[in-house]
Amino acid sequence: MTRYRIDVTAPAAEFEEGFPIGNGRLGAMLHGRPGVELADLNADTFWSGGPIVSPAGPAPAHLLPAVRAAVAAGDHARAESLARQLQGTAYTQSYQPLGQLEWRHGDQRDITGYHRHLDLLHAETVTAYSAVSGPVRVTAFVSAPDGILVLTAAGAGVVPAAVAPRLHSPHPGVTASRIVDPAAGPCLVWTGRAPAHVLPNYVVDRRPAVVYATDAPDADGTVAAGMGFAVATAVRRTTDGLRLLVAVETGFRGHDRRPIADGTTLTNAAVARLAAALARAPQDLRTRHVSDHRHLFDRADLDLSASAALAGTSSAAELLFHYGRYLLIASSRPGSQPANLQGIWNADVRPGWSSNWTLNINTEMNYWAAESTALEQLHEPLLALTRDLAVTGERTAARHYAARGAAVHHNSDLWRFTAPVPGDPQWANWPSALLWLAAHVWDHLAYGAGPDFGRATALPVLRAATRCLLDLLVPDAEGALVVSPSTSPEHHFRFGAHDFAATSWGCALDQELAREVLTRFVALSARWPAPPDAALARDAATALRTLRPVPTGPDGALLEWYDDRPPREPGHRHLSHLYGLYPGTRITETGTPADFTAARRALSIRLEHGSGHTGWSRAWILALAARLRDPDLAAETITAMLHELCSVSLLTLHPDAGRPSGQIFQIDGNLGVVAGLTELLIQSHDGAIAFLRALPPDWPAGTVTGIRCRGGHTASVTWDAGRLWSASVVAGAIGPLTIELTGPATVRTADGRPVPTIEVAGAPPGRHRLCWAARNGTGYLIN
Repeated sequence: MTRYRIDVTAPAAEFEEGFPIGNGRLGAMLHGRPGVELADLNADTFWSGGPIVSPAGPAPAHLLPAVRAAVAAGDHARAESLARQLQGTAYTQSYQPLGQLEWRHGDQRDITGYHRHLDLLHAETVTAYSAVSGPVRVTAFVSAPDGILVLTAAGAGVVPAAVAPRLHSPHPGVTASRIVDPAAGPCLVWTGRAPAHVLPNYVVDRRPAVVYATDAPDADGTVAAGMGFAVATAVRRTTDGLRLLVAVETGFRGHDRRPIADGTTLTNAAVARLAAALARAPQDLRTRHVSDHRHLFDRADLDLSASAALAGTSSAAELLFHYGRYLLIASSRPGSQPANLQGIWNADVRPGWSSNWTLNINTEMNYWAAESTALEQLHEPLLALTRDLAVTGERTAARHYAARGAAVHHNSDLWRFTAPVPGDPQWANWPSALLWLAAHVWDHLAYGAGPDFGRATALPVLRAATRCLLDLLVPDAEGALVVSPSTSPEHHFRFGAHDFAATSWGCALDQELAREVLTRFVALSARWPAPPDAALARDAATALRTLRPVPTGPDGALLEWYDDRPPREPGHRHLSHLYGLYPGTRITETGTPADFTAARRALSIRLEHGSGHTGWSRAWILALAARLRDPDLAAETITAMLHELCSVSLLTLHPDAGRPSGQIFQIDGNLGVVAGLTELLIQSHDGAIAFLRALPPDWPAGTVTGIRCRGGHTASVTWDAGRLWSASVVAGAIGPLTIELTGPATVRTADGRPVPTIEVAGAPPGRHRLCWAARNGTGYLIN
């Protein structure tokens, strides 16, 4: 079906114009070149470096009282200087490419009728064209059940003899071996090693930026840093062309274990995976792949085809919804690593921002739509990372803040890095990443995860976050508790005539996160009481009573910092001070009307000065527009994203002056926009399942199905002429179920029995709320 398809009429000229395919572990970016396909290969666990060695030298935590004193005295320059001394000395490692696979499969002469598309429904790329010797059709997919990349070339224009692929790896010392495996048959395998150390692309100094180890593996095949990899390939003739199978293996064994660099061990593992796949019939491989993908993809759907006749963005917006869900399925699976800045697709040894997990917005945004669009299992890699960081962050909390619990800063990597990196405090000195990640743990519970997850993951994470947070809170001059030190991610305030700084206390984002974490830990410790938590819960409850709220400035906008300070960039891309509106849930139109109005004003000021110039920033604005019930802003945001911030293959972009194109692909915009699109149609954060709160004007008719809501419910809605036509809810729990809509409605069970309802308070102006006693698993129809 074409509404699940991205169509392009030229091969990819840049990496970000390719089509990404993947299974959470193995990723490939297909360029779609006639005659010679190029596939940039990645594996989710192939990173530079090795397990983290505890830092040497004295801990900087003794500086914390001086930092706090400078902040309290308003000595911004001194606070900034001391904050730099609180930092660590290391950076995260970098996500690595395996290399670019080149496969000559067809005639390249006189190409006509070229076309390529990405089929989101079947998770498959297709390239088709005609050459002198005839037509060629190339398909490619990465199978999750079988763990391999499969490319097939068919047609009269396919070369008559099987041509071996070539791997162009950026890593030195890669060796190629032709082997004949008893099970797999003839194979071509490349082995090599990742760098032992890579500096981030933005660091420029006299140190070597990329370092490769020269040590031989120990007797057990392991090394301290610089894991090994193997790429195994097999080309086979088919009845009408050629088939290429690719399997990869990396030496990663765990974030705290030495990686494998022994080429023989890795080759055997990759070839064994190839052999298992070759034992299956080609159609069986594809059937297993498609079935696995659609088991996830088909759970939710957005159909705006009824609005497509109007001039507008409805068809393209629908495609963004499908594409974002497709990309999460392709880049994040149970047992894999979380999707990083580029998902699992990267061609650079020093990628933008190390292609790491950037925890002050980007990584979290990758998973904003996981729960609501029925991909909750794909949330698991982020939840597992959070659980790990709640442990590895303990040494950071102790070393840098003399604090209990765990502190995690704005960057992490495969080795579970948590320390503040060297550099500008505006991004380095932000110790609140675990607090934000804890929100995802809470959401997984709120959407229906069971008590086992609550006890094993949610409670330990919130416990670690609460312990550290309580040690980061200090009273201000009025006795209110504020996080100190505190920064607003990646943004400076101005002071004096020409100076600027970031180090403060009680910044809006940190105060919002503090309130969330303390409130939620108190709730969970009451739900699953444990003797060690009793005193901590009492301390958390006490702190909540004096926690400073986020204030409003003289211009009526929520303040980003502790008090009214001029921003260095009034149109800054981050919208951190609006966290309480989205992705947080504290600020609502009826529950906190003053803050709701102040948040609207704060967003307006950002937009008036040009915010939203990155893909992910636009995605955040879309979600905020949905919460503000602003359909015009939503439509404007979708248009800007489509026209200004997407490549020809619809991958979202971020400015990067260091690249020839001036832009780099970042996946956060693609994944985050799905959450915003969903929130326009169905919300569940405000005590009700709310339908069509911010329907864009160029979406007069449509249907969305399979949207999961807090409480474990699942909702669908159909609208026409801009008004709700019908909706349905499958209850996920016994008890009161509240819906919100624009007018009166009747409710029946799925088998037609009337359901008594009562109207309840809490709806915004012009809307109504109906409540009834729901039964778990029962379907309800609303007309």
